[in-house]
Amino acid sequence: MTANDSARETVFEIRGLSKVYHTGDVEVQALRGIDATIYAGELAVMLGPSGSGKSTLLNILGGLDTASAGSALFRGRDLTHFSDRDLTLYRRNHVGFIFQFYNLIPSLTARENVSLVSEIAPNPMKPEDALALVGLGHRLDHFPAQLSGGEQQRVAIARAVAKRPEIMLCDEPTGALDSKTGILVLEALEQTNRELGTTTAIITHNVSIGAIGDRVFSFSDGRVSHIQTNDHRLAPSEVEW
Repeated sequence: MTANDSARETVFEIRGLSKVYHTGDVEVQALRGIDATIYAGELAVMLGPSGSGKSTLLNILGGLDTASAGSALFRGRDLTHFSDRDLTLYRRNHVGFIFQFYNLIPSLTARENVSLVSEIAPNPMKPEDALALVGLGHRLDHFPAQLSGGEQQRVAIARAVAKRPEIMLCDEPTGALDSKTGILVLEALEQTNRELGTTTAIITHNVSIGAIGDRVFSFSDGRVSHIQTNDHRLAPSEVEW
């Protein structure tokens, strides 16, 4: 840890985090004693091939899964000790999720899809404002079938943003998109991180995307093998896929 790091506000402090899955007699060690720190307002990119552990870590940090050993502290509170109810409230009040597939409700408009989340959040953004933030202020009343894949993903981002989450966790958000459309999605995530100060983690297997992050966490065989700090973040439009 550098002197600069010690002065930064910590959101997640991860120590010795392990996860083992059991399928019959088969034991799969998804995480093998990970140590990492994620700072407030940071855009962290998590790189690695399928099966390297990055999605498992994201699911634990998001309260969707539990660790087998070690600790994952969110602002000093250990998620590994949370009850199911505590995890539900944590997800509702603090975390926004973006997945590779958009999970929009086909029978609802963009505005209505975003409203679903804003209705349960304690301090929500107006759906119109969230959609404007991702460049879709002109598509409020369009249904998912009337939107491109990139537009649907940006609706999903707006839905997550609308509850003003402290943390945004994104699992392969550009995985189903071409490079041009993927850049638009990354721009929406980068703008959310920059303008709202949302601590953001993006999982990807695309090495080029690492250039937009403050730091890049490289995963291999259930471990963080390397952490790289980017002195200069590239804009998504500058990334060459």
